[in-house]
Amino acid sequence: MTVPMHHAGDQLVRQIQAQSAYDDVKKSAGVAFALWFFLGMLGAHRFYIGHKGVGIAMLLTFGGFGFWALIDAFFIPGAVREVNASKKRSIFAQFGMPVLTA
Repeated sequence: MTVPMHHAGDQLVRQIQAQSAYDDVKKSAGVAFALWFFLGMLGAHRFYIGHKGVGIAMLLTFGGFGFWALIDAFFIPGAVREVNASKKRSIFAQFGMPVLTA
């Protein structure tokens, strides 16, 4: 069975719209690391990736007296990947599109 050309075009448009919407909200590991480096003791990187509760806890404890902030350096890449994957699934679902993984 062949897909009508207008249907394939509609899917392509939705794919592009979904990707554009995702690109507008995805988080950058580079920005997260910069925030961690300069304001990690205050939890700025946690606020940036959307972990507000943990960010508040870090703010109140001054980054777990520095230890928590230091340990976070190893978890930033995974946290950013996780947040971005969640955002992508949500946005693509809104457009009725499957998430294509590499």
